[in-house]
Order: sequence, then C-alpha cells, then structure tokens
Amino acid sequence: MQCDRCQDQAAYTRKYSGVKLCSTCFSNSIVRKTAKTISKFNMIKNNELVAVAVSGGKDSLALLKIMQEMSTSHNFRIKAITIDEGIPGYRNEALEIVEKFCNELNVEHKVYSYKDLFELTLDQALDLRENEKTSSCTICGTLRRRAIDHAAKDIGANVIATGHNLDDTLQTFVINMLSGDTNKIGWMNPDTSTNTFRKIKPFCEIYEEEIVFYAFTNNIPFQSEPCPHMSEGIRTEIREFLNSLEKDHSGIKNSLYQSVIKLSEIVKESNYKQKTICEKCGNECTGNVCSVCNMVLKLKENQT
Repeated sequence: MQCDRCQDQAAYTRKYSGVKLCSTCFSNSIVRKTAKTISKFNMIKNNELVAVAVSGGKDSLALLKIMQEMSTSHNFRIKAITIDEGIPGYRNEALEIVEKFCNELNVEHKVYSYKDLFELTLDQALDLRENEKTSSCTICGTLRRRAIDHAAKDIGANVIATGHNLDDTLQTFVINMLSGDTNKIGWMNPDTSTNTFRKIKPFCEIYEEEIVFYAFTNNIPFQSEPCPHMSEGIRTEIREFLNSLEKDHSGIKNSLYQSVIKLSEIVKESNYKQKTICEKCGNECTGNVCSVCNMVLKLKENQT
C-alpha cells in the first residue's frame, strides 16, 4: 500500500477520507492542518507570546512540538506552562517528561501548583467537597482554568494554547447537553479573536487518534497512565460511544463537529450575557463572584 502523496510505504489510512499516507506525509498533514486552523480562526497575531499549556499527555506535547516548529518560521513566540494539581504518584512523572521535552526543544518552561495558588492540592479539595455529586473533574477543571489564566498572565502571554482535539470538543458538547447546561455550548466556537484574553485550541479540527499516531511516529514521549480520578466522570463513556459510532460510520465525528460549531454560534447570540468583574479576584465573569472564587470559598469554609 503506497502513500497517495509521495508513493512511499503508507503507514496510516484516514478512513473518513480514504487517503493513505506515509509517516512523513502524515506528520506534515497534521502540521498543515494545525496551521490552517490557526489562520482560519485568527488564533495568533503578529509578535504575540503564546503560553502553551503542557500537561505531559500526548495532545499537549504534540502541540508543543508543532507550535515550536511554527514559531521558527512565523512571527510569534512560545513558552510552556504546566499546572501541578498535587496528585501523588501521577503528576511527578508528567513533570519530568515535560521538563525534559522542553529542554530538547529549547522552550522555556514554568510550573504552577494548586497548592501555591489556592492553598489546596486537588486531593485536599476533594476531601473538602460537600458531596461526591461534585466530581473531581468539575473541581479540577475549574481550578485548572484559573491556574492556567494566572500562569499566562504571569509570563506576559497574549494567548493560551491548549491541546484539546476534535474528540474533546464533541465529548464536552454531549456532556453539556446531558447536564442541561446549554449556555456553555455558546462558548465552543474556536474563533476567540475578539476576546480580551484569548484561549485557542489549534487541534480542534483533528481527531484524537491522529494526534496519537503523530506522537508515536515522531517519537514524542508522553505520560500514558490515566489520571486516577478520571473514572468518576462520564467523559470516558461518551468517548467510547463516539468512537463506536465512528468505527461503523466513518466521518460522523467530522459531521457532528460542524453541527456543534453552527449551534455554538446560534446559542452565543441568543444567550449573550454581559461580562462583569469578579468582586474577589478581578477576573471576568457573568455574575458578581466567579465560579472559581465561589468554589475555593466553599472548600475553605468546609476546611474550618
């Protein structure tokens, strides 16, 4: 089986398109698609500093490699930031992988911890939650978003880039639908060019399995051990459901993604809320106090 672009031995077949690619042409296609997404949604402007959020997983490390390559030929700079939740036996391995990879790429890297920012590790926060209806993913995700915002501002970044892929977007969409949180669907449009502080997802149009293959074919080391708390949420079940649909109906994820983007634009216009400034921390929110401050305050009240 030959590559459709260079006639070398094919290593990957895109089932939804039928295109067969060798490792080199496949890798180049991922870089081109990432660059096209960045350009299409005006994700990065000239001479901006991009904070690449790197967890140690396949997506974020693959993104870091591609962003580093692009920064050498495009007019922007990058720095890597990592958030340490304080999960014993899990985060330490990832921190070592990220630090070594950043050194190889000659990318500046800085770590920020929940403990320093919130005076609580994730495990301590989970012990303080009122009940297990508030999942570990909900608490961690809320704190992580604020930690990443803080990190980006600390290094003077204009933009935050995360490794969220097309599968992540679909899973989040289904979660929001199942939980009745339809307002959040209006936040899923990848074009954040008009936002005061931009958060971009350059992999938002790329399948997760393609990023896995990109990581393997480019010998990118990444943490394969899953987070010990991931079984609490419904995301894994949704991932398996969507993968089973894609297996039997190639391209269905792409079709659903296009629907999500169209719905996001409609919901954003119909459910627009005036942004205000949080009374506690000064960050933008839609109420008097942001969700992060509300959560931290409740956890600390339980601590006492």
